[in-house]
Amino acid sequence: MPLYKLEEFDPQYRETFGGDDVKGLELYTEGGVKIASVSDALVDPNGRFRYLVIDTGFDTLGKRILLPIGLSRINYPEQRVYVDGLSKEQVEKLPEYHESYTVDEDYEERVRSVFRQINSNVIYDRNTYNYQTEPNLYNLNDQYHQTLRLYEERLIANKQRVKTGEVAVGKHTETETARITVPVQKERVVIERVSPTETGTVLDPNEVRFQEGEVARIEVYEETPEIRKEAFVREEVRVKKVVDRDTVEAEDTIRREELDVNTTGELQVDNAAKDSQGTI
Repeated sequence: MPLYKLEEFDPQYRETFGGDDVKGLELYTEGGVKIASVSDALVDPNGRFRYLVIDTGFDTLGKRILLPIGLSRINYPEQRVYVDGLSKEQVEKLPEYHESYTVDEDYEERVRSVFRQINSNVIYDRNTYNYQTEPNLYNLNDQYHQTLRLYEERLIANKQRVKTGEVAVGKHTETETARITVPVQKERVVIERVSPTETGTVLDPNEVRFQEGEVARIEVYEETPEIRKEAFVREEVRVKKVVDRDTVEAEDTIRREELDVNTTGELQVDNAAKDSQGTI
């Protein structure tokens, strides 16, 4: 896993840390004895502190070494970094660090082996080792330790049901004058007086009967219309809701932070640290 110096990983790291800068802090023992100073820090591709680059001040040794971050306690308000012991013998055994060096797995193991406790049961395997294997060396549990984070914005879509109107369906009664035609029959009596065809014929006196009073009765009828109203179903009205589906597109400008790594000299950068866009 490649490691980067602070300014290589994030040129604006001071702004990221709110103005705090680990570079230049003095290194003290827990007893308050100044023993060295911090010249830089190395972070992994996720921006997590892994080592402090220490300028030692032991007698005339004066070399730069790497101190696993878990062995230190950074206190920005006091402008100090505390370390729980760092002996002259350890400094002598640690590989010297130069900015031109490539810190690979083997180099890190040489550093770890100096700080690893004698009774440790860790068996180093380059293919399986990770920083969680030895949390005492790499745990960042202090409030002043920092992790660099790269941020990006995303568009999040939510839906809300909004009342856009309503439909009320009711009934009312309208009146109109309706007409209907009903054929009816009326009877009437027609009385006709006609001259007999045999005007001059003499009748037998015995056949002639003279009568007085009613001689005929004819009943006369007529039809009268009988009108009534009946109710029936004219039509049915069904009321229901249907859901129409549509797709609404929205766009906005979003931001994303990309990592810029600037190198000097012949420093080798592991291509595995690059993303699909070619940015380290």
